Amino acid sequence: MSKKKMICIMCPIGCELTVSKQGEKITVEGNRCLRGREYGINEMVNPRRVLTMSVKVENGEMDLVSVRTDAPIPKKLIYDIIEYIKKLKVKAPVKRGEIIVKNIFNTGVNLIATRTVEKTKMGGEDEIRTCTGSGNDKLSGNCV
Repeated sequence: MSKKKMICIMCPIGCELTVSKQGEKITVEGNRCLRGREYGINEMVNPRRVLTMSVKVENGEMDLVSVRTDAPIPKKLIYDIIEYIKKLKVKAPVKRGEIIVKNIFNTGVNLIATRTVEKTKMGGEDEIRTCTGSGNDKLSGNCV
């Protein structure tokens, strides 16, 4: 028999759950609603989370676009997916709700943009500078 204590994150109440598994039978205690019971069972069998991050943008009015998965992904894949997303670059423009990666890691879940980033408008001196190195060059004045 395995037993886990956890805090339910399905609502602001934060019930203290005790989830026990004996064979195929799972028992949840301490929940005040059915969502808490479902959360406890899922945490014992296949914990999942929605992942939120940022992706680099080329030629955008912003250097990053916020993204999230459109459904929870298996918790055991989160660190692998984070490393993958850290290497991504998209070209501006990016529209809110646009799919950045379809079926990420064969989970059936998409990575979507949560805001719009327009393409940089050409013409101003500040906008045609070339920056090298890290993304902080624009702020530190290392642009030519």
